[in-house]
Amino acid sequence: MAEKDKPDPTHAEYARGYSVDADTLREHEYPLLNKTTYLDHAGTTPYAKSMIESFSRDLIANLFGNPHSMSLSSQLSTQRIDDIRLRVLRFFQADPDEFDVVFVANATAGIKLVADLLRDYDNRGFWYGHHIDAHTSLIGVREIADMGHQCFQKDADVETWISELANSQSKAPRLFAFPGQSNMNGRRLPVRWCEQIRSAANEGGGNVFTLLDAASLVSTAPLDLSVSSAAPDFTVVSFYKIFGFPDLGALVVRKDTGSILERRRFFGGGTVDMVLATGAQWHAKKETSIHERLEDGTLPFHNIIALDAALDTHKRLYGSMANISAHTRFLAKRLHDRLSALTHYNDTKVCQIYEANSAFGSPATQGPIVAFNLRNSRGDWVPKTEFEKLATVQNIQLRSGSVCNPGGTASSLGWTGAELRRHYSTGLRCGDDHDVLGGRPTGILRASLGAMTNLRDIDSLISFIEEFYVENIPPIVSVDPPKGEDDMVARHFYIESLSIFPIKSCGAFKIPEGKRWEVKREGLAWDREWCLIHQGTGAALNQKRYPRMALIRPAVDLDRGVLRITCDTIAAADPVSLEISLGWEDTSFVSTSLCPASTKRSSTVCGDQISLHAYASPVVSAFFSDFLGVPCALARFPSQTANRFSRPPRLPGTWKNRFRKFIMPGSFPPDLPPPLRENGQNPLLLSNEMPILIVSRSSVNRLNETIKATTKRGSGVSKTVAADVFRGNIVVAERLVQLEDAEQPYAEDGWSSLRIGPDQLRFDVLDACQRCQMVCIDQLTGVRRDEPFSTLAKTRNIDGKVSFGRYSALSLQEIDGLESDTPDCRTVMVGDVVSPTYWEE
Repeated sequence: MAEKDKPDPTHAEYARGYSVDADTLREHEYPLLNKTTYLDHAGTTPYAKSMIESFSRDLIANLFGNPHSMSLSSQLSTQRIDDIRLRVLRFFQADPDEFDVVFVANATAGIKLVADLLRDYDNRGFWYGHHIDAHTSLIGVREIADMGHQCFQKDADVETWISELANSQSKAPRLFAFPGQSNMNGRRLPVRWCEQIRSAANEGGGNVFTLLDAASLVSTAPLDLSVSSAAPDFTVVSFYKIFGFPDLGALVVRKDTGSILERRRFFGGGTVDMVLATGAQWHAKKETSIHERLEDGTLPFHNIIALDAALDTHKRLYGSMANISAHTRFLAKRLHDRLSALTHYNDTKVCQIYEANSAFGSPATQGPIVAFNLRNSRGDWVPKTEFEKLATVQNIQLRSGSVCNPGGTASSLGWTGAELRRHYSTGLRCGDDHDVLGGRPTGILRASLGAMTNLRDIDSLISFIEEFYVENIPPIVSVDPPKGEDDMVARHFYIESLSIFPIKSCGAFKIPEGKRWEVKREGLAWDREWCLIHQGTGAALNQKRYPRMALIRPAVDLDRGVLRITCDTIAAADPVSLEISLGWEDTSFVSTSLCPASTKRSSTVCGDQISLHAYASPVVSAFFSDFLGVPCALARFPSQTANRFSRPPRLPGTWKNRFRKFIMPGSFPPDLPPPLRENGQNPLLLSNEMPILIVSRSSVNRLNETIKATTKRGSGVSKTVAADVFRGNIVVAERLVQLEDAEQPYAEDGWSSLRIGPDQLRFDVLDACQRCQMVCIDQLTGVRRDEPFSTLAKTRNIDGKVSFGRYSALSLQEIDGLESDTPDCRTVMVGDVVSPTYWEE
């Protein structure tokens, strides 16, 4: 064999024992992964195409009835459930004489069931201990542990507690819970603790139970319960983490632990042999099996039957869990080593990896999860939300935050409970964009691998980090050339276009040339005065989630006093349209009776709570719901300054009752005053805190030049963008005196204020606009692309935030005289001269 033909020994574990090589497996069984890099297997692993097809054939070929019956279809369901229950036990090498399987919704439901059993077992309650690496669901058990609880922060603390159990006499029940694998960093904890606890507890009087959260572990590793004496008393799993489908969990119970079931108080359909509904409070529990006493109500029998196809497909594709373990171990070590090797030009490490074990490739101590954060060449942390935004644009899917592992994450990042509570009181929330506080990150980035992860996934993530976050040369500090007097006088800026967005996150209405447009304290008149809200959650919809909103195009007709809304695509021959009155006198649409006073709700817009008037007309709701394919309604938040249209009247209760039947669940109270911002800022409207967004034409041109320079030649695809994608209210362009004059891209970064138009209307220039994936949505087609965010992330990354454009607001001196002057004194128009003042001036 020639040297070049020899197999690479480092790939010996890669897809070993699989039915086909990993790439072929991906292509045929997981086609949805072909154009993405999926690294969130700890959340759920994708399901195989053939598994869904097999399950579908099973449903088509058989009639499955409710198992709580004696019909043929019901008996078929019962038979299949019994067979699958046995298959599940064998999958975990558990002897059916020693163990039973209780089907539950997910691992969390299994944990809660165990907690309820312990609470009923003794009227004094129970004591609870858990490891710091526990998932949130395990931590939650402490809230019902009436005899106290303890969080073990180190393995040594657990070992010490175990050594003292023999001398700790207690008849009250105790429960110790821990994860088989940390879902934060993949660290695997010693399952031997279960046997050690049982042995020590027996010497001390017993009544100490163990609960293993195996949900993360069994997604990529075998779980061996063949030795009953060494196994946990309770083990919870979620099958979607192993097979991708069905959405189902299980609680595996040692039958020797069944004594605690005897005092369970609650019972549901199917768990009793007889119940007296009147007279004596009496019922007879089923005694044939543990699962029959714990599976309340009708089982999710179709999901359980789907497990048959899942188990068959899994074995056919992968052979065994040992094969998956070897495959993911090889890939995880490869990812870990390549991340560890990344450095900036000054040898500063790019990645901070939160690893608990030095031997990352050891299956006994480490699973295929890598938790990390990134630093720039100065040692500053890269914000996790900014990383995830860019990863999403590049079609890379991973997880960020505390990943439902608060103890492990806080410990790794060095946060104390007191510090986190203090930050919570000032606004820190799980999943928000408070990425770095006090110089420390508030969460981590997590890449988790699965059975069908391939080498291309690893290469994609590394290439992504190298392209966008590894600094190979020192950053260039740009110095603006001095502006001479001749230059400041000769060339000037002007308004190239004016746009408002009457319905937040929908299409723009461009102000016609020659039309002066009113400016209010909140911004341009009619800008973001409406929004679309989800009928169930009350949250405002946005283009990031629903790109089709770009095709909803409102137009303000001041002469007729209506907002005309058109929903169409460019090729549509007959676009659908709707007209809404600009005034509040048309009460046939506006709901003023919403929810009972005790359940008043506000809408969430960009993380803030605001009060809205929701349109109750089913016609209006259907117009938007049908086009977007999501149950939504139109809502309005009127501005705080008067205009020529009347304010909403307060109507008597009789009117409210008349329209009550049209009012959707989750509507909003109209009479709550808008919350005022601190320090005298403008009131919070749908336009958020910064009412007017300014975009520079010169900056857009420079950005497009950069995009063209980095686009591969011969691709045949233009990735340049229109200024519309930045959804600016005012696009400012430069009027150059001579053709050879150069534009001044990003000059707006140095502006402190602007004077616009013949009346020199003054605007204060505020913060930079922090960008997200929404700029990648083409506003003409609603199609999502990877530009311009990808290029912005390289060229406009300022202090870890991607910025483009500036927010501005009417200056305070203009607002002070707003009520006394006529509105026409405060207008802007396309073509108006824009005179900036720079910070250095």
